[in-house]
Amino acid sequence: MKNFIKPLTYLGLAICFISCEHLDDFIGDDGGGEDDAPQEIVNIDFDYHSTIQVGGEGAAEISAFDPSTNKLFVVNVEINEISSFDISDINNVVQLSPVVCLQDGAPNSVAVSNGKLAVAIEAPTKQDKGFIELFDTTTQQEINVFNVGALPDMVTFTPDGKYIVVANEGEPNDDYTIDPKGIISIINIESGEVYNLGFDAFNSQEADLESQGFRVFGPHATLAMDVEPEYVAVSDDSKTAWVTLQENNGVAVVNLETKQIEAIVPLGFKDYSAMGNEIDPSDKDDTKALRSVPVYGMYQPDAIAYYNVDGMDYVVTANEGDARDYDGYSEEERLEDFMLDETVFPDAATLQLEENLGRLKVTNTLGDIDGDGDYDAIYNYGARSFSIWSGDGQLVYDSGNDIAIQTLLLTPGAFNGNDGRSDDKGAEPEAVTIQKIGDKQILFVGLERNNQVMVYDISNPSAPEFIQILETAGDVGPEGIIVIAAEDSPTGKELLVVSNEVSGTVTFYEN
Repeated sequence: MKNFIKPLTYLGLAICFISCEHLDDFIGDDGGGEDDAPQEIVNIDFDYHSTIQVGGEGAAEISAFDPSTNKLFVVNVEINEISSFDISDINNVVQLSPVVCLQDGAPNSVAVSNGKLAVAIEAPTKQDKGFIELFDTTTQQEINVFNVGALPDMVTFTPDGKYIVVANEGEPNDDYTIDPKGIISIINIESGEVYNLGFDAFNSQEADLESQGFRVFGPHATLAMDVEPEYVAVSDDSKTAWVTLQENNGVAVVNLETKQIEAIVPLGFKDYSAMGNEIDPSDKDDTKALRSVPVYGMYQPDAIAYYNVDGMDYVVTANEGDARDYDGYSEEERLEDFMLDETVFPDAATLQLEENLGRLKVTNTLGDIDGDGDYDAIYNYGARSFSIWSGDGQLVYDSGNDIAIQTLLLTPGAFNGNDGRSDDKGAEPEAVTIQKIGDKQILFVGLERNNQVMVYDISNPSAPEFIQILETAGDVGPEGIIVIAAEDSPTGKELLVVSNEVSGTVTFYEN
């Protein structure tokens, strides 16, 4: 599970610029040959179908679909409920009575399996233990309730329907005086037994993990206190779960049979000075262009999805990035406020201009390699990409700057939120889901700041192929994406369902 982190070498600023006019030159030719022949993806063509307005901001965060009732359940943070819709006819969606959660607190996530709806609910004081409420999807009545960890942020069922797996983020309070442990909960639905898995056993491995790119940096925090489980993916055989530890830049591997966390996989860093990894680092340079810069990105994935090819396990991560920025503690700064090592960065004054790297948001927790108070390396949040990893944590593929290239080429007005997020985390790939359609494994990547969904064929994990970009005017902040398989779909065709948190809308695309 070793990860290879590139040496911290300074290669200079702006060795190449990529603009709309020259994108074709940058993309280039892949060498020709039989691989250039049209692939069997003619049946992958998602088109806009309809949109429903769930409410205002926060009204459409995460959705789950129940094929037995044709109900869509939507986390509605605006009014702290689970909104319910009959989507038997997606051109005439009918709003139903909401699911009434009996536990006090705010819902964060929903999942459906075998006529059961699981709802993750954080406590009114989110550092307290939260709950998973289980409902019957037909009657919408509570079946059971389970105590889990602090801030249950994502919930899912195992494919066999026997277990619920929960990522309990365990965020600190705003003063950073209370920092609950992040844990992973496994719930046996039949027996009601709850297994809460903590990370105390990994405290002794902290130094080794950090040397490979894992981060433990909260004030006075042990590793077990510092980890913040974010999102869960489960293997088709229901034996293994992969859980992103976003702020920590890692993934936990969980054995669902033994109920143990088997490993933490550090994800290392991404070199933005390397060809194919160029970024636009400024929102004040009056241009939308990609350039090579002496900066490292921390992968810091949010969502994660599982798929299998030829018997091999793979997981796909959406490398959104996230900073800790609280009243009591903040790691976030702009590069213009940094003291850079003059030996490593002899042109520091130029680098730190707003039109260069000055506006870039960076962490103050990494980069002072020799401990002398100035920074020898620069680290930005996220990797502005999606990545495919083997089941044991080896990087198989990273999309590099393909998200930026495709959006700049095809939808320049949406690029990095119309350039307004170039200094932060770019398009912010946040959501991922995978659906097998025919013999193809199709990946959907939600871009939070571009208000788009990108579609790729990832049947070959080492050589994904871009298919299309989906966007709908009025949709803002895609937070959750699910695909309804054709055999379960009310239309008889695959449906992509996009929940847009900021606009409070849910949009349906049909293949």
